[in-house]
Amino acid sequence: MLFNWLSLITGLFYIVLGVVVIIYKFFIIYLEPNIAYSLGGLLILYGIFRIVRAVYRIRQNRDEE
Repeated sequence: MLFNWLSLITGLFYIVLGVVVIIYKFFIIYLEPNIAYSLGGLLILYGIFRIVRAVYRIRQNRDEE
């Protein structure tokens, strides 16, 4: 159960990190705009995926109880 809540927090972290990469075009090194947008988009999509998966598992656990 704790893993699901941590997965939610991690998903939010990935979304914020993706937005920061898009805005500042910086991720360890300076990125060109097209790479920054691609990397930021991937980070945001992965964050959304983690959140959706965590919400699905939380709902499954509540239905089992």
